[in-house]
Amino acid sequence: MTESHPDRQAASLVGAPIKQIAFVVDDIEAAIRSWADHMGVGPWSAYTLGPPRLREMVYRGETAEFSFRHALAWSGPLQLELVQPLTGPGIFADHLQAHGPGVQHIGIVVPDHAGACATLAEHGYTPLQSGAGFGLDGTGRFAYFEPPAGIGTVIELIDPPKARAEAEFVYPGGDA
Repeated sequence: MTESHPDRQAASLVGAPIKQIAFVVDDIEAAIRSWADHMGVGPWSAYTLGPPRLREMVYRGETAEFSFRHALAWSGPLQLELVQPLTGPGIFADHLQAHGPGVQHIGIVVPDHAGACATLAEHGYTPLQSGAGFGLDGTGRFAYFEPPAGIGTVIELIDPPKARAEAEFVYPGGDA
């Protein structure tokens, strides 16, 4: 086993545990049905994020517009997320093109989003994509970072919205 480097671990740096594992998919409705029907995970709440609700969108350091569908469900204390890219440039489409469907990022809910982003950047994490305003009241932020080395997956820092918009559908319990 290799020696750990707590000064380089994202969860340690921002003082919060991993809360989410996310998978990029090419057909979110099929993925939701598969996870629910074959793995017993659900209910899944599905949303579309993009303009005009999503604001302050940045992709690899440049202002950009992108949209994606995502669905959330819980498995014990761990949130699972499925993400399907829709339009514009973005890390989800990049992942599908380079690797196909699969695990794309882990998410950490942080109490000080700006501070946590600055901390990761100071420790060599590369900002990839970010956005804000996905909550019903315009709150909520996310930022994705590539670690300096080692873990092989993207890190997302999440500032959840105070109120989430109503899901487009819930499965099981709605149509998917």
